[in-house]
Amino acid sequence: MTSGFFSLPRVNRASDGWSSRSLRSMLVARSERNRADLPLLTVARERGVFVRSVDDANHNTIPEDLSNYKVAHAGDLVINKMKAWQGSLGLAPVDGIVSPAYFVFAADFAVPRFGEYLLRSKPYVAKFGAASDGVRIGQWDLNIPRMRNIEVLLPPAKEQAAIVRYLAHANARIDKAIVAKRRLIALLEEQRDVTVRAILSRGLDSRPPSKLVATGRLCRIDTGVEDSGNAEPSGKYPFFVRGREVLRASDYHFDAEAVLTPGDGQGGTGKVFHYYNGKFQAHQRVYVFSQFSGIIARYFYWYMTAFFREHALAQSNTVTMESLRRPVLASFRVAVHDEDVQRMLVERIEARVADTAQVIEKTRREITLLHEFRTRLVADVVTGQVDVRSIVATLPDAPEATAELAADSDDEFGDLQEEGL
Repeated sequence: MTSGFFSLPRVNRASDGWSSRSLRSMLVARSERNRADLPLLTVARERGVFVRSVDDANHNTIPEDLSNYKVAHAGDLVINKMKAWQGSLGLAPVDGIVSPAYFVFAADFAVPRFGEYLLRSKPYVAKFGAASDGVRIGQWDLNIPRMRNIEVLLPPAKEQAAIVRYLAHANARIDKAIVAKRRLIALLEEQRDVTVRAILSRGLDSRPPSKLVATGRLCRIDTGVEDSGNAEPSGKYPFFVRGREVLRASDYHFDAEAVLTPGDGQGGTGKVFHYYNGKFQAHQRVYVFSQFSGIIARYFYWYMTAFFREHALAQSNTVTMESLRRPVLASFRVAVHDEDVQRMLVERIEARVADTAQVIEKTRREITLLHEFRTRLVADVVTGQVDVRSIVATLPDAPEATAELAADSDDEFGDLQEEGL
């Protein structure tokens, strides 16, 4: 990593030509429709605006009649008015069409990519939140007249281009570190699963043999539904299944509202879960297990962790929960021992995997730090808190490719820490 890449001087906005403009002077509403021939675009908090895949299971069904969908030209600002306070906005990457519920504006940015970085940065997302109304936060709706009054601070076009170039390189380096951390987690989880399978396969030789029992006879299997309560998690051992993944509470962290988000800090990819009445409840992409009979929930969790994926692969060619039907879960057979044997096996497993679990958790925290660092860096650069022009002059034309450079990104993460991450 280039020394000082993230150690940046402050910019003098007053003398370097930065100027203030209101969004009112920069945005013109579009109302063009009847272009079903264009690609379908969507907007998300983590990704901004992107071309939607027809088989994307994370979105609602695409309607047959797209004539009422709004046209967004490349560089137009697209806003999800109900989630602008979360940052669900961005500039269209290509000409396309978006939901009629979205706002579309022709945007006057000298460098469109800079405009996207700016409006999606943390300070400006907060401004969109302040321009939203609603009874409670989950129902906020963007007030367009107030949104148009937002003032944006813009550097000259040449510096906008320099900022975009700097952030492209910075994001490549951060992405590279994240890729390496995720690879490490995958290897550790594989190591953990091998250990668990070995312990469960051997069982306890001196104990009576187990019997194979279908999951449908051991517990109740429900489809998760989102719950509006904020019940705190109890000391029980909750877990649930999404696709071929078997998840539990320790794989996630709770925020102040007791809402579960992915443990690596990628808030936009997670679903909302609540611990309620002795089980996790979530939206329709999760199966929940409860009312166990003849088996200890913790033992069942570890058995599913070790052997369920192989069972699911034999039953289905896809990874989404929609393809994982209840009969597949109900037919999964578990080796059931006496309860005292189950407890001994759980204790043995958790003693063996404790160190691995700690390393996985540490690595997830590091990924969270990288995401937080990226958020802070983008905000500081696009708002003129730091000056990147001297560093941009030393950068190669193209940023480093994440896939090619991920192998040594652990060293780069160490550099980030040394430079004040």
